[in-house]
Amino acid sequence: MKPHIICHMASSIDGRILPERWTPSGAHSHDIYEDLHDRLGGGSWLVGRVTGQEFAKRDAYPDQPEASFLRTAWLPNHAAEAYGIVLDAHGKIAWGRSDVSGDPIVVVLTKAVSDAHLAGLREDGVGYVFAGETDLDPHEVVEILNTELGIDRLLLEGGGHLNGGFLRAGLIAEISLMLVPAIDGASGAPAVFEGSGTAASERLPIDTLALMSHDVMDGGTVWLRYRVTPA
Repeated sequence: MKPHIICHMASSIDGRILPERWTPSGAHSHDIYEDLHDRLGGGSWLVGRVTGQEFAKRDAYPDQPEASFLRTAWLPNHAAEAYGIVLDAHGKIAWGRSDVSGDPIVVVLTKAVSDAHLAGLREDGVGYVFAGETDLDPHEVVEILNTELGIDRLLLEGGGHLNGGFLRAGLIAEISLMLVPAIDGASGAPAVFEGSGTAASERLPIDTLALMSHDVMDGGTVWLRYRVTPA
């Protein structure tokens, strides 16, 4: 079963996603973003390695493992109401914690990750699953999350490449966009949806984007919700 995925993002009016670069500064409200997250129903959320790294509290795990591990799921918290899912294909993040704001962390890895990294995750109490040999496939990721954790609904809050990959894979059912009255204005700044290596002529597999709702928030921020109909 494929989870219902809502891509929930905040962006400047030119579609960029790094608030520290925006003008005027301070236009972005993290509180409003989190309130909209809750209004969407909360639950499990998914980010990529770069965003996940922001939550980490350790510099690295030891290089040498004390044991070898089967490449099967290890989930110390199997009945949580919500999980913080982080895609970390090659095991780069040393966590030093087991949850984010009470949501147990579950890392999605490839089977090429080292035993030393798995030992570090176990020491920190961080759950993990595998979704690929050397690269992560978005379809396999969502299938594993549904099978292993029973996740049938997911908020995708990643960077542009992660969001773009899920969009091109036809996995996003809704887009929730918090449009902030600010401008980045820089060439090449990260956008809501990115397509590394994607040809300019390549079209996304989308038939329609239907506006579901629109709300004006404090400070002129606009919340837009779209239903994605695949091609």
